[in-house]
Amino acid sequence: MTAVPAAPTSGLDTQSGAGIPALMDALVLHGPGRFEVQPVAVPEPGTRDLLCRVDTVAICGTDPHIIAGDFPGFWPQAYPFTPGHEWSGTVVAAGAEAGAHGWAPGQRVAGTSHAGCGLCRACRTGRYNLCESYGDEARGHRQYGHYSPGACAQYVVQHVNSVFRLPDGLSLEAGALLDPASIALHTVKRAEPAPGDTVVVVGPGPIGLLAVLCAQAVGAGRVLVVGRGDRLAFAERLGAEPVDYTKEDPIQGVRRRTDGRGAPAVYECAGAGDTLRQAVLMAARGGRVVAVGIPTDEASASPLPWRRLVLDEVEVRGARANRNTCEEVLPLMTNGRVPTGRLITHRFPLHEYRVALDTFANRAAGALKVLVKPQPPGALDGTSGRSCGTPTARRAEQQPAPRPGRR
Repeated sequence: MTAVPAAPTSGLDTQSGAGIPALMDALVLHGPGRFEVQPVAVPEPGTRDLLCRVDTVAICGTDPHIIAGDFPGFWPQAYPFTPGHEWSGTVVAAGAEAGAHGWAPGQRVAGTSHAGCGLCRACRTGRYNLCESYGDEARGHRQYGHYSPGACAQYVVQHVNSVFRLPDGLSLEAGALLDPASIALHTVKRAEPAPGDTVVVVGPGPIGLLAVLCAQAVGAGRVLVVGRGDRLAFAERLGAEPVDYTKEDPIQGVRRRTDGRGAPAVYECAGAGDTLRQAVLMAARGGRVVAVGIPTDEASASPLPWRRLVLDEVEVRGARANRNTCEEVLPLMTNGRVPTGRLITHRFPLHEYRVALDTFANRAAGALKVLVKPQPPGALDGTSGRSCGTPTARRAEQQPAPRPGRR
């Protein structure tokens, strides 16, 4: 594709000499399971938006379901559609109001998916992840990469409320995991753990592993992780205590490790049929269970132990995306207390997205977080001036990842 310079949109602050092209490569869904990388028009930012050159997009556990069409008419609402909501890059143009608030070309940033309308009661009380205008772009809501255009492209436009500046000490690749790290921190905080508490994480997938790191960062005394295989071994290397459900009953395993009391905070990060029921039975009296895993077949989920909920005052709370935790988790990512880079296992160019998706979905070769690089081979990655890679996948230069497990 030949980049064709386009005149800056009126009112935009554009990077001098950057030459924003008219076209870009983007991953485009044309229907359930049908997608291709093709040239599309570079989007134009509105007055409160930023146009960013995308350096890195990470595949999220929700992406395979969005691509497969598992949420018809919801994620996405219509086709064609570009997914991708875990990303980092560089600002190349800022809308007029965004510029007035200090946003400018050249800033290194990362995005998250939710931008609330800002007008409803939920948004005005800080719970923009529960925006009452959800799904209605005409009323100002956006969820990028879900039903609003996402970042699996060379450029992306997002509202300033969903974009965050990266500290100098954080690489663009590690910064691309801001969204899942902020979700993990929101999930951990929802249970209100006290310093020194023993907590349980059910499911050592990427969100579960980030929840381990966030629980440690906020002062958990012990973190027990329920899972199996190499992902459970990875959690153990992060400092968690393993509970292998293939070798023992996970409920009894948790209770045995807590002197029969259970844990005051349990995080359900698997979204499997029986795991929420198990989480309730792992909780201590008066404990809190936070569910962040989303089942694709809700009808198959086991019923909850109602008497336990009532007689032991066990609370069950949901955790949707994040709210106001991006600014909180960024310093933890930068100072190494939430080292997101340790979860990165693979990189692929955008034109090999199908291979990247298969690698992630099938947990091939120990895949945890799989990165996609939209810029052409040889383009600088914005972290240390190194090339972003070759047209074939290459493993991350962080700690080797475990081979896949089920949870």
